[in-house]
Amino acid sequence: MADELVCWQCGASLKAQPMPLGRRAECLSCGAELHVCRLCRHYDTGKAKQCRERAADEVRNKTRANFCDWFQPKSAAFNAASSSGMSTGNPLDALFGGGTATQAKSDAKSELDKLFGKG
Repeated sequence: MADELVCWQCGASLKAQPMPLGRRAECLSCGAELHVCRLCRHYDTGKAKQCRERAADEVRNKTRANFCDWFQPKSAAFNAASSSGMSTGNPLDALFGGGTATQAKSDAKSELDKLFGKG
């Protein structure tokens, strides 16, 4: 039994979408483009070009619609953790537990000021 196909960005059901997904298909809930690498079964961040299909042309933006002939939607494309933090903050902050980039710049400047006797 196959899992239900859901939007890679918001997790909404794609049951109402005509199959196969066309290049211009969009999620009815969030408007995300659906013929994208992030929704493809070949998408793999651990592979070259982030794609398991060696014959596929490189697609640089994995979240924008493309013309890839190897596209095959997968049901497990939605990841709540990565989707919720996708547009907020620096991904390295989550990895290393750091603060905002502005805070880091401010801290670095104050350290330089201390070093050179300013402020």
